[in-house]
Amino acid sequence: MKLFLDSSAFAKRFVEETGSQEVERFCSQATELGLSVICVPEIISALNRRLREKSLTRQDYAHAKQRLSQEVRDAIIINLTPEVIQSSIGILETNLLRTMDALHIACAMAWEVDLFVSSDHRQIIAARTAGLKTNQI
Repeated sequence: MKLFLDSSAFAKRFVEETGSQEVERFCSQATELGLSVICVPEIISALNRRLREKSLTRQDYAHAKQRLSQEVRDAIIINLTPEVIQSSIGILETNLLRTMDALHIACAMAWEVDLFVSSDHRQIIAARTAGLKTNQI
C-alpha cells in the first residue's frame, strides 16, 4: 500500500499523542511511505514550538529530530513540481483550506497514493473531494 502522511499525521511518529498508535499501524502496513517536501520543515517547526512552550524537553526534541531524520531516509519525497502547484491551486479554489494543506493533497495526488492520512478535518474533506481514499486520525 502506498501510504501518504501529511505533517500532522507523520509528526505522531515522533511525539506521543492521540492517533500515534494508529499512524504506527498504517506505517507497518505500508509498502511505500510518501511525504511532501514540506513535511520535515513543518514538523521541525512544530517541535520547536513545543520546545519554546516547554511541553517538550531539549532531550526529547533531539531524539525526535534524530528519529525524523532516520525515517525520512526510507520515504519517497514528493517535490513541488509545476503539476503539483497547478493541482494545489485547483484544490485551494474549491475548498476552505490552508496553502500547505493543499500542497500535501496535491503531492499525494501526483504520487497516486492508496491512502492519504491526516488529522486535519478540512484537509480530509478536500482530499476526499479530490478523489483520494482517506483516513482521519
